This record gives sequence, C-alpha cells and structure tokens, in this order.
Amino acid sequence: MKLRWLAFLILIGAFLTGCSSESSSDNSSGESAQELTYATTSDVVGLSPIDTNDSVSAAMIGQMYETLFTRNPETMEIEPLLAESYDNPDENTWEIKLKEDITFHDGTPFNAEAVKYTFEEFVNEERAAPRASLLEPIESIEAKDEYTVVIKTKEPYGALLAALSHTNASIVSPEADQNQDINQEPVGTGPFKFESWSQGKEVVLTRNEEYWKEAAQLEKVTMKVVPEYSTAVSMLETGEVQFIDAIPTQHLSRIESIDGIETLEKAGTPVYSVGFNFDKAPYNELEFRKAVSHAINREAYVGQLKGLGIKNESIIGPEVFGYNESAEDAGYSYDPEKAKQIIEENGYGNEEITLLTANREAYTRMAEVVQSQLSEVGLNVSIESMEWGTFLDTTPKGDFDMTFTSWSNSTADGSELLYPNLHSDNIDSSNWVRYNNSEFDDLVDASRSQVDQEARQKNLNEANLIAVKDAAWIPMHHGVVTAAFDESVKGLQMDPTGQWSLYNVHRE
Repeated sequence: MKLRWLAFLILIGAFLTGCSSESSSDNSSGESAQELTYATTSDVVGLSPIDTNDSVSAAMIGQMYETLFTRNPETMEIEPLLAESYDNPDENTWEIKLKEDITFHDGTPFNAEAVKYTFEEFVNEERAAPRASLLEPIESIEAKDEYTVVIKTKEPYGALLAALSHTNASIVSPEADQNQDINQEPVGTGPFKFESWSQGKEVVLTRNEEYWKEAAQLEKVTMKVVPEYSTAVSMLETGEVQFIDAIPTQHLSRIESIDGIETLEKAGTPVYSVGFNFDKAPYNELEFRKAVSHAINREAYVGQLKGLGIKNESIIGPEVFGYNESAEDAGYSYDPEKAKQIIEENGYGNEEITLLTANREAYTRMAEVVQSQLSEVGLNVSIESMEWGTFLDTTPKGDFDMTFTSWSNSTADGSELLYPNLHSDNIDSSNWVRYNNSEFDDLVDASRSQVDQEARQKNLNEANLIAVKDAAWIPMHHGVVTAAFDESVKGLQMDPTGQWSLYNVHRE
C-alpha cells in the first residue's frame, strides 16, 4: 500500500511539474526556451553560398556556413575565422594558414582542398555564381599542404580579405556539392545544421553538436515565411516568433509599444536606390535621369522613415570604406520646376514608364513615392510588382525600364559596392542597370588592384562622384539596420551590414 501511495505521489508530482513548466513558459507555442523562431516576408532563394545572392538566403546561409575571415561587428575590422593567419610574401600572393581539426556537417574534413574546391567552383564560368565578381581578381588557388592555401591574384587586390569575409565566399563541403544539390541540402562548418526546408513556409536548422568551437546554446532555429510584415509583428506580439529584422517604418511605433519587445537600430551600410536601364532610351540619357532625380523629394521621403533612413546623394554611404563627405550633395537635388523644364524641353512626357519592383515593403514604398512624384512633373508612370525570386531572375536580364535596387554591402568596402553593381564587367549579372563608363571602370579597377588603402580611398571617391554625376543610381536612402526581439533573447548582435549571427544567442 505504501509503495502504491508513493507511486501515486510521484505521478502527481510529475504532472504538476509538467503543468508548472508549461505555464511558466514565455512562448505561447510551448517550444523549449532554447528554440528561436525568426520571421521574414520572403522565402530563401536557395541555401548554397555559391549559387545565391540575396539577403534572405544569406541570413540562413550565415548560420550554417563559415568564411575564412569575418568582420568584427563592433570594430568593423577583418579578423580570421576558419583561417588561422595569413601572410603576403608579395603583393599578388596571399598565403593563408587554416585552422585544423574542423569538419563539415557531413563529417568530411575542412582543409585546403575544400577551400580550393569552393573558390574554383565560385569562379567557374559554367557554374555562373551570381557573386563571382568577389573573387574575379584571383589567378590561381593552390593547396600548398593540408592546411595552407596560396592564392595568387592577377594584380594586387586590396579588398581580398573583405571579399573573403562575405557570406557568399563561405566554404562548402566538396563531397556534398558533388553528390547533392547544396542549394536544397546545404552542408557547411557552422554552428547550425540544415534540418529541412518547406518552400514558401519555413527553413529549420538544428544545433551542430560537433561544432569546432563550443556548441551554440540554441538547439533549434526556425525561419518562418510570413508574407505580410503586419502578420509577423502580430506573431512577435503573441510569442509565435521571437525575432524579426528590417523593420519597415510604418510598423516601428507599434513594435516599440509592445511589452516585452526590445528593438535595435544602428546606422548601416545598405543603400536603396532608383535604377535605370542604360540599354534603353530615354533611360540612357543623362537629361532624363537628371529630370527624375530633380523630381524626387528624397528629404521628405526619408522624413517618412522616422529615423530608419539617412538622406545622402552619395552612392557610397557614410558607413562604407571609400566614402567622402564631398559626395553628400553631389547629385541632382529636389527641384520639380527644373524637372518639368527638362521633361518639356526633351519631350519626355509621352513615354509609358514602368517601375519594376519586388513585392517587399521597402521596395513598394519607394515605388509608390517615385510614381507619385514623377507623375506630378508630367511623366506617365505605372508600377509592376513581382515576387522576390522572380524579381531577382528578371532584373539581370534587363527586362525593365526603371527599377529599385538595394545593396547590403556585406563587406563594407566601396569597391565591393561599385564593382558588382556598376562596373561593365558585370553587365548581365549583378550590374542590373547595365551602366558602362570606362573612366568609372578604370577607377574602380584601380581601387581593387592595390593594397595602399589611402590610394584606394581616393580612387573610390573619384569613381563614386562620376557615378553620382551620371545618376547611375539615385540613392533614395542609406539604411539603418534594425531588429526587434523578445526580451528573452540575449546576445543578439547586428553589424552595420545588417548581418547577424545566432551563435552567441540564448533564451532566458
């Protein structure tokens, strides 16, 4: 009888403990305290660092993969990650020592051959990596020994370490890449491993228990696709998600009013711009582009962002290497009467102009403002909106009149802003607007082909001023990187590029 009574008490105690644990959870979905759900309005395009080039994919790729170098989010200095150290025997040679005893998620070794394989695939023309320009200056890659890589460049390449810190330069498992589609089943060395991807719904990652550093505290990370940002905010409020980023202005005040939610804001490297198709008239005419620039009241637009944007006519922003204050007001400022005059003198009012935009709130807001203000000066403008993945497929082909661009600038280096986006080498790939200016190209090339940082700064400023005067892009605003998260989320860091890592995050 006593044994039965004791068993009954143990059963009751277990039941009460379970009830107590569930009722004290801060998460209404009942998930463990060391799980985190992140919401985004767009699905990933893919999960291979070689084969993608968008910020949504990069956010997940950055949790699973690692680069040889990384940028310290506090100092913005480049530091070794998978690399142990590096040396420059001469200005065209980079000898990189790798950390030892690291394995990929599939159990295969991380070594010099894996680095060589990754980078050779990255620049393989048949692979057509969308960010191949990052490593374009590389002439050869040699695995000198198991843990030493020797990279030789065609010319001195001052931005190489910045390029090697870019998410797209993450090292992949050669065996996985050769035997499966790593865009669907990624395999890296990072603190989280791929669990599943239900397209259009969610990506699930789990903790890498064999991580080469101490294992992450979060056991599971879920990225939920929530097409409407307002829905994501509601889910944050109810505890269904604990983390969102890239806060649109119209949702900021609501988020700030939610009890138990913290926000993070800091000046960032992203730039959001209006772009023109330089292969089509009248968009390839400077007078037309000047008229558009004069028609857009960017100061009023930035004012609507309520602190989540910075007005600056420079394409290179204040948080990016290569910025010079002389470019701040170097463009064509708001002057609607001047815009009307140019339009009338050149007969620009008769064309039907289509603004191509992605169906993301930041893009949609820009499109609506630009459409309204261009219409006010006599231009006939409509908006065509596309799903994010379709938009990314369409713009490199030049199938648009005018469009909207954004660049997070994950390296925070001006050459890795100007080269991929506006250099003629990258027409048909990342140079969506198809801008082609030989003087600009030469200056950007010079900024990449030397290691003297003062000289690089000068080259970048001069190239930037040319692009601003050409209205190659019309910057709408420079970004302020933002995040909102449940107060139980501790250790989250974001750097000015908008990148974040969940490795040091835990729940309390």
